[in-house]
Amino acid sequence: MSARSVRIDGRCFTYVFPCVWEDHCKIGFSRDPLARIGSLHPRWFEFFDLERGLLVEAESVRDARDLELALRRPLALHNAPAPLTVRVQAGGGTEWFRGVAGELIGAVQALARHGYRVHPLRGWLQAALARQGDALYERSLAALGPDELDGLAGETPAQRALRDWLDAYAALEIPLEPHLHGRVLAWYRRSR
Repeated sequence: MSARSVRIDGRCFTYVFPCVWEDHCKIGFSRDPLARIGSLHPRWFEFFDLERGLLVEAESVRDARDLELALRRPLALHNAPAPLTVRVQAGGGTEWFRGVAGELIGAVQALARHGYRVHPLRGWLQAALARQGDALYERSLAALGPDELDGLAGETPAQRALRDWLDAYAALEIPLEPHLHGRVLAWYRRSR
């Protein structure tokens, strides 16, 4: 299935974002899972296990919130602190759980049997990121000044943020060449 054929326009989603290194995950809800996962960690595509992550499409924010609570409630004894590398300002610090992968998979499968549309996280994020490709040209060109593009400014926060964002495209196997100005593409290749 191509990235363009995946529906990303659900009204709201309940998400399960598992960490890649252990059975530790974040359960929550969002209207924009791509923005949400990006708010948690700058290198979300390495930090979270996109192959095991799931999105449950809901009809409304209220429905998504109810689904989140239904998934979290039986896991209360497994509540765990957020990993230290997760951005505190992203919030949701009480929505992390450890050792619950099996129960969560079963609970999400039950939601699917009851008619909820369940999306594999990687495919949905790939489609959402691919749809932003047209805006990437202007966004990436505006992100860095001439000195940053030419490597004269040293490492800057803007460079790190743009590199992280472009690395997400690479991690999800979305070609960058059609979406970047030549100067930005040259900078990106040099900076890796």
